[in-house]
Amino acid sequence: MASPTTGTQEQDPGGLGRRRFLTFLVAAPTLTIATKIGIDAVAPEKAEAVIPTLPGPAEILDLGDVLILSNAPTAGLLVLEVREDGRVRLELPRTEVGQGITTANAMLVAEELDLPLDRVDVVLSDARPELLFNQLTGGSNTMRSLYTPVRTAAAAARARLVATAARQWGAQADRLSTRDGAVIAPDGRRLGYGALSKPAARADLGKLAATPKAESAHKLVGTPQSRKDARAMVTGQLKYTLDLDIPGAKPVMVRRPPTINGTVEKVINEAAVRAMPGVIDIAVIKTGVAVMAETFGQALDGKNALEVTWNGGTVDGENNATIKKKLQAAALPFVVPPLLTQYVDGEFDFAFASHAPLETNSAVADVREDSATIWSGLKVPILAKQDIAAELGLPSNKVTVHVQQAGGSFGRRLFSDGAIEAARISKAMKRPVRLMWSRIDDMRHGRARAASHHKIRATFALGQVLTFEHRVASVETDWGHGLGEVLTAFAAQLPVGGNLSFAQTVFLLTVKSPYNFGVTTQLLNEVPVEFHTGAWRSVYSSSTRGAEEIMVDEIAAKLGKDPVAFRREFIKNERQRAVLDKVAELGEWGKKMPKGFAQGVAVHGEYKSYTACLVELDGRDPKKPRVTKATIAVDVGKPINPRGIEAQMLGGLTDGISTTLTAGLHIDKGLPLEGSYSQFHYARQKNSPTDVKVFVMPEKGEIGGAGELGVPAPVGAIANAYARATGIKPRGFPIDFPVDFEPFHR
Repeated sequence: MASPTTGTQEQDPGGLGRRRFLTFLVAAPTLTIATKIGIDAVAPEKAEAVIPTLPGPAEILDLGDVLILSNAPTAGLLVLEVREDGRVRLELPRTEVGQGITTANAMLVAEELDLPLDRVDVVLSDARPELLFNQLTGGSNTMRSLYTPVRTAAAAARARLVATAARQWGAQADRLSTRDGAVIAPDGRRLGYGALSKPAARADLGKLAATPKAESAHKLVGTPQSRKDARAMVTGQLKYTLDLDIPGAKPVMVRRPPTINGTVEKVINEAAVRAMPGVIDIAVIKTGVAVMAETFGQALDGKNALEVTWNGGTVDGENNATIKKKLQAAALPFVVPPLLTQYVDGEFDFAFASHAPLETNSAVADVREDSATIWSGLKVPILAKQDIAAELGLPSNKVTVHVQQAGGSFGRRLFSDGAIEAARISKAMKRPVRLMWSRIDDMRHGRARAASHHKIRATFALGQVLTFEHRVASVETDWGHGLGEVLTAFAAQLPVGGNLSFAQTVFLLTVKSPYNFGVTTQLLNEVPVEFHTGAWRSVYSSSTRGAEEIMVDEIAAKLGKDPVAFRREFIKNERQRAVLDKVAELGEWGKKMPKGFAQGVAVHGEYKSYTACLVELDGRDPKKPRVTKATIAVDVGKPINPRGIEAQMLGGLTDGISTTLTAGLHIDKGLPLEGSYSQFHYARQKNSPTDVKVFVMPEKGEIGGAGELGVPAPVGAIANAYARATGIKPRGFPIDFPVDFEPFHR
């Protein structure tokens, strides 16, 4: 742990530096607890409504703040082009994976330039190493990071266009206005942006003031807009990686080992497979045996026909039971003994969960002797470029990485394994390749949310929650995708760090309790079991905060309080309380429900945003529960596109329904049994409520994150509704988790 006095101290009115306070808080949580535990705390002379909880690290500096700080040095290196046809093109240094950021950023450009939205084109930037840390898509950070830089770039373009028109007309620039993609003179003359684009680029206009519009003047930003790419998506016109027509690139699939991280010992029938119809080439690589053919169907037949003996993997002896045992043993002990007070304890288990994006891992690679070109949906393309260069033994400047729009991610595309594998195969086969992972490959050898075990203890007396301790034991989450570099670069400035791991630092910068529950500690311990893990949507919060919201209901029950009234009493933040009030109102909290049906509620906040979820659940068959209605309120500070926020919350609800009720991975002999959507029981239409209301709260100030926000509250709300409907306290997730299928051949 760094010294508390290291670095510049930001002083609060009481004279204690923010960083110093946080360093003490994180470095010595048990010391903080020890100062609070005594007879005066256990049995105070008079009952108070709330024992205040000190702010956690994520409440003062969250992961999104760290990413914004890391992006600041290169925030101005945006490419925005006004074309002769009057269209404007923004190169976005982020990856669109379905979250709607191309539309939201197009709205910012259109707003600043007074341009119709349909005349703004947003394309994804190639890997740009000069951006340093500013090309990582994750942590609900895109709009928080780009809101000001994109507006500033568009404002600068507008200033040049107006100044150029003023020069041509011999007019004063401040007398001119812009509307519908043109500069307008007081007498009605118009000059379109297209006609001005070339002279504006060439002219020496001196130093121009380029201040973005006042937010109060926004007409487009903050209004619901449909996605610009929606029609292309639903009509099949949108080009994903494998839709690209790269000359000479042939289909490739890979036969993979029967356990995670196994390697090839021997290919027994290579000659026979080479003789199969359409098969062009076969190559043994680090991750298996690659088969190239004229069509993907022929490549699939070839790889399925291969007979291979394999070396062992890294987790061959593991299954759900062995993993659970290791996690239970790794959970850190509680500090507060349940002495002289009432207490509630709970233990929860969350299974591995596949990212399961609709588009499986895919890439196109053309590797030559002295260069390489890669096409793939990548959320950290700069690191991908560096890793591919190292893999191929080429200088980084000889590798070009084209970022493609991807069909979903949920954290999966933070890793570049598909692109690296495609480059490896292209080098071995000496020709361009089009690599596609099968659905079975993606489920079994892709990334997954790490399995976790949770222990929670809350103590209370005289209506007050005195302590709240949460101990998380998780299979190690792989952070080797670029975020670690950001944290390393800013370690000296972080309120957490020192001897903490990347995982613990991310945990403390993302997970926070919304309640005044006295002395609150949330601690993570990871078990180094070498599965393919990654940051699944909402990362640690989906399970951690989901489990906490279950415990909140159980504490309320012990105190004889209504779950909504109890939350209202103990919530720290007025914005958090407001979204709870809104769902209670819109969802008619407390209404009479038929037998076997119940409501459940939960709240969550992260990345400067807040949400609450209220669900109704049919629990008449405890083994087949179904959510029948959901009400969600969300406050993201400043919603750029409210329709996009609604979509994010709907997606989060579906993720919550899935992983709480039915979707998880069964590990057997070192490999997930699930290999398709028919086996990994992600929610379908029949499992999703037809009655869903999403209320986007009015603007409250600075932009908050939305992508990660939508999962934890539904997890807690669904579990709480299940408990109320069935009388069964859920402790293992997903709740309905049988092996009700015949696993595919390994």
